[in-house]
Amino acid sequence: MMRFFFPTTVKMAMISEFLGQLSLNIGGQDPLFPTVVPAVDFDPDKDAARIETAIKTKGVDEQTIIDVLTKRTYAQRREIAFAYERRAKKDMISALKGALSGSLETVILGLMKSTAQFDASEIKGSIKGLGTDEETLIEILCSRSNDELVEIKKVYKELFKKELEKDVAGDTSGNFAKLLLALVQTKRAEPSSITDYEKIDEDARALYDAGIKIKGTDVATWISIMSERSVPHLQKVFQKYKSYSPYDMQESIVKEVKGDLQRSFLVLVQCFENKQLYFAKRLNEAMKSKGAKEKIVTRIIVSRCEVDLKKICSEYKSCFGQSLQQTIMEHTKGDYQKVLLGLCGPEQ
Repeated sequence: MMRFFFPTTVKMAMISEFLGQLSLNIGGQDPLFPTVVPAVDFDPDKDAARIETAIKTKGVDEQTIIDVLTKRTYAQRREIAFAYERRAKKDMISALKGALSGSLETVILGLMKSTAQFDASEIKGSIKGLGTDEETLIEILCSRSNDELVEIKKVYKELFKKELEKDVAGDTSGNFAKLLLALVQTKRAEPSSITDYEKIDEDARALYDAGIKIKGTDVATWISIMSERSVPHLQKVFQKYKSYSPYDMQESIVKEVKGDLQRSFLVLVQCFENKQLYFAKRLNEAMKSKGAKEKIVTRIIVSRCEVDLKKICSEYKSCFGQSLQQTIMEHTKGDYQKVLLGLCGPEQ
């Protein structure tokens, strides 16, 4: 058997090239387009020592903390945290909390959670206390895939000892609650390799008959179709819908329903059509609005950096004519800007 030996640098380049193109289709899940990929030649002990020194430095060396943690995946950050605890005999998350503040602290602590833990915590934050932050609830529940929602539900129960369904039901009402609960029940069909044109036509017709065609709206029909059909099927349904209705699906939603229900349906349809474009538009709007809505920017970048942020960056550039990185540089500053740029990676 012939063996090929590559110089280490070539090997590393090949591995890093492979990781950079990591868009594996795992078990029917959406392909991944992360900006944060596993660091090659990863040494958790060395990283833990760097973090420890950075925290102990007079005035805290934020740059090192940013450099290390934005260039490691969640799995690697956990290993660093274990190594840190062995070294320093204290918890790394508590140490980071004590050393950092403001927006940088929020991002770094967000990175110390898995994507599902982060989403679950954001949902919990949006429904606890007085009043509900419907915007956050809608963004997360209406944009996550079935697989992501299954994981979020599991983690939510582990973290908060409560069922996500119960908390959502207790904090929302009416058709808005019914739609969110239908999504949380994760009954969405898996994509099929067979296109069922009859079913596409039937669903398009049903959406039209339940809305534009009649006075009032049969919201239950809209909810069941939009929460139970696969995404590729729904994309075709919305195309077909135009042959029945004088308005496309988004225009019909605006005409038929109002308030949080309207916002939820619109986010769903935008995500079915192009999820990464939806996030790109959210980021642009949040950064350009008066008093940049940091919370939204932080949530999207932290929650999508190991999922599809690379694709969000390319949709952003196509849509707005400048890179997301450029917009971040124009609308944020200091360590917050550095940590966001670290997570977005270099411009492609």
